[in-house]
Amino acid sequence: MRATAQGHIIQLDGIRFIAIALVLIDHLFVAVNVIPFGALGVTIFFVLSGFLISRILLKSKEKTFGTPGGFKKYLRKFLIRRTIRIFPVYYLTIFLLYIFNVPPVRDKLAWLALYGTNIYMAFNKTWMGSVDHLWSLAVEEQVYLFFPFLIFFIPKRKLVPVLGMMGILSLAFRFVYFFMRKDFTSDDWIVTYVSTPACLDSFALGGLMAWMQLYKNDFFIKLFNKSWPVLIGLLVWVLLQFWAKTFENKSNFAFVVLDRTVSSAFGFFLIGRAVMGYNGLMAAFLENPVSIYLGKISYGLYLYHNFVYNHFHSGPTHPTVRLFNKIYQYIPDLRGSVTFEALVVIALTIAAASISWHFFEKPINAIKDKYAN
Repeated sequence: MRATAQGHIIQLDGIRFIAIALVLIDHLFVAVNVIPFGALGVTIFFVLSGFLISRILLKSKEKTFGTPGGFKKYLRKFLIRRTIRIFPVYYLTIFLLYIFNVPPVRDKLAWLALYGTNIYMAFNKTWMGSVDHLWSLAVEEQVYLFFPFLIFFIPKRKLVPVLGMMGILSLAFRFVYFFMRKDFTSDDWIVTYVSTPACLDSFALGGLMAWMQLYKNDFFIKLFNKSWPVLIGLLVWVLLQFWAKTFENKSNFAFVVLDRTVSSAFGFFLIGRAVMGYNGLMAAFLENPVSIYLGKISYGLYLYHNFVYNHFHSGPTHPTVRLFNKIYQYIPDLRGSVTFEALVVIALTIAAASISWHFFEKPINAIKDKYAN
């Protein structure tokens, strides 16, 4: 395992970069892209989050379980660290969107403030405009509400069966909901995509990975010491996409029911191998300073990208749209170039995320790290 003295696993920043790149490719090339790269990127984030959070909680449990006030210390430390890392920049963003009256923030403020956007979407079977992407942050926060209790109170030897059952129930939720609907539509798919129960197989696999690393390390090394399982996982995902395209209905069994589980399995091996440490070209890519930096600011990249520009919701008065129109006045041949627009949006998003990281998130994270020590 290639890690810093503080225990930070270096190549996981590169994995974060891959995940956010998949999301950006999907959203910025939505007019021409037919492959669900964004769904894959979000799923990789979920598996990675499940691994890191479970690893933190399991280590904390080892130190506090059975001690006076142990659970209180364990829970307080976790919640404070998560709050410091996630809440400030999220609520600052919501505040600014409210001030500038970006739709639909004022109308849906309570859902946004309470991390309930995915619940709103599932109940109403609809998206939420420029704040669509915040559904995945809502899922993560909802998982954080019960995962600490799951890790602390379930005995170590019983945690794997519980995680396995959680994964099976998540797959079953999508399966049952799919076959309950006589004519399954894209609106129904929203329910099976953004609902927290429909995402738990990703977190369960991440939790399983953390458990294996801490308690079955020999098996963990044997499982993730080679790269061929990653390639097989990728191949299975590619084959699933080909199968999904053979259906007339885009919201089909392969895509609705199986895609997240297959994506999670691929993410499982992709991340596990990175924990051990890739070699060769993959190591050079993941440990490249650019990959590491973009991985570190991936939270900001994800949070801001839809506000910098959204293909469906950025109207003619949006600053980025006005910038494009200004450029087209001088270079009209660029008008209609999806690649040019994507590159501009990526540059603007990186700029916004970098400013946020250096002047807001990083100083606040120092408080988190100080508390952790």
